Amino acid sequence: MTFEIGFVLFVVIGMLICLLKEVARPDFIVFCALAVLLLTGILSPSDALRGFSNEGMLTVALLFIVAGAVKQSGILNQVVKRALGSGANERKSLLQLMLPTSALSAFLNNTPIVVMFTPIVRKWCKERKISPSKFLIPLSYATIFGGTLTLIGTSTNLVIHGFMLEHGMSGFSMFQLAIVSLPAGLLGIFYMVTIGYKRLPARRTSEEAFDESSREFLSEAVVEPNSVLAGKTIEEAGLRSLQGLYLIEIVRNGERTAPVASYKKLKENDRLIFTGMLSTIVELQNIKGLRVETGTTINLDGLQNGSASLVEAIVSHQSPLIQKTAKESRFRSKYDAGIVAVHRNDERINSKVGDIKLKAGDTLLLLANKDFTNRWCNSKDFYLISQIEDPEIIDSRKSMIVVVTIVIMILLAAFNVLSMFKAAMLAVIALFLTRAVSFEAAKKYIQFDVLLLISCAIGIGIALDQTGAAGLIANYFVQITKGAGVIGAIIVVHALTTIFTEIITNNAAAVLMFPVSLAIANQLAVDPMAFFVTIAIAASASFATPIGYQANLIVYGPGGYRFSDYLKVGIPLNILYLIVTAIIVYFVWIV
Repeated sequence: MTFEIGFVLFVVIGMLICLLKEVARPDFIVFCALAVLLLTGILSPSDALRGFSNEGMLTVALLFIVAGAVKQSGILNQVVKRALGSGANERKSLLQLMLPTSALSAFLNNTPIVVMFTPIVRKWCKERKISPSKFLIPLSYATIFGGTLTLIGTSTNLVIHGFMLEHGMSGFSMFQLAIVSLPAGLLGIFYMVTIGYKRLPARRTSEEAFDESSREFLSEAVVEPNSVLAGKTIEEAGLRSLQGLYLIEIVRNGERTAPVASYKKLKENDRLIFTGMLSTIVELQNIKGLRVETGTTINLDGLQNGSASLVEAIVSHQSPLIQKTAKESRFRSKYDAGIVAVHRNDERINSKVGDIKLKAGDTLLLLANKDFTNRWCNSKDFYLISQIEDPEIIDSRKSMIVVVTIVIMILLAAFNVLSMFKAAMLAVIALFLTRAVSFEAAKKYIQFDVLLLISCAIGIGIALDQTGAAGLIANYFVQITKGAGVIGAIIVVHALTTIFTEIITNNAAAVLMFPVSLAIANQLAVDPMAFFVTIAIAASASFATPIGYQANLIVYGPGGYRFSDYLKVGIPLNILYLIVTAIIVYFVWIV
């Protein structure tokens, strides 16, 4: 083993460990790994930057805009409402939900689909007294099934497609992956409405959990007449530095102020609403001029009025809030919202909300202004899954333009009239010219952190390829699967890609496995397409954990799930996808 190979493997293993331990945002970790390879001379500047001009990555960027235009049109909301039906037969409703969701995900980014459908499904379940936990994991899985049907179903497919083009290959056709993913997806849906449905728990949602335990974390105090606190700011009164309580709202003459700024001045008879550990309420009792209301009946609904509302938000994988407390991130001033409670692993965290170190997947209950949802609905910091009362919907003419544009884009790419990149470029230009989407909106829809991760991961993949590290790894896998032949190598590649996807991210898993798979195919003297299809399917087949795929993370808190629920329901699906992929790939591309 040469020094270069050893150093590249050392950097890649270090990167994987950092991704697994979530020491920072995934895009930053991968960027740092690429920077190390560049600064040490392993990669030249041109090779390190090749990912930023990769056709697959640029196509992903364009499709973010297309998906954003669809989301803005309001078309998706109507689809899911009609699909669910009456709910008289739960399994039938589940089937009716999963089929169209999978079909939509074949052509649209699955993240906005899950974000938009989650509050609708949850509300539908609540009205029919059905546990949403029976529907939300299947919703996420349905988008994963659909994402593997087409070239544009998920960014992972396009990343592998872009890599293939760089190596002088033709890339995937629009529906080539469906040879494997269609039968796998149909079997997956059948599993979810039969065995999977039985294995899904019937749990209370995060919304219900917050509501039921509100008396355990909400408290109220009143500024007494002639109090020494009257005229003082929140900061001066010492209400910002309480040990276990966090001031979230002031009620004055029936008017509610939330969030509460530190410079806000107190007045006599102000009602102060706190959240946190009620065991520390003695702090309030020790403040002169403040009377604790012991018999208060304050609840979550009581916090809301015409100007303030409760919003549920899921901390995303790319959020700058990860591993920071609300104080450290200056949450209140940055987002103009106060954290009422934090829900994690089917439980509310019983401590002062300002001191909780946030993690990806945490469900935040926020008290915010009415315009909060419109301002932050496209934020990369978190996913908002509360019902939007007044969604931004464009007129029917523009909705039709969006639909026609997408259909034409798909047809142009499917019949090889234009490459996928050119078809997506034409679609975005058409959306801009018809004003179906604005430049300002487009900037919000593009997930720059995802693009950065893909671009940097491609550079790392190039380093694995050029130094011979990929060939060394490939030789090892070929040796250990020698007795099982090509199908053994396919199974190992699928299993390893799936494991990477579950513990890091799907795009990083695909990029790291591409050069290894190409080297394995060359050593075995078989069509490399067999292995590229395998890693494309496996990189999206993330069913066993909530952290491997954004769609799973989004429904984690709202469904009231535990980590073990994904293992119990998802591992059989992982095995199913491995078996179906190995058999079909072997007989279509190897035999």
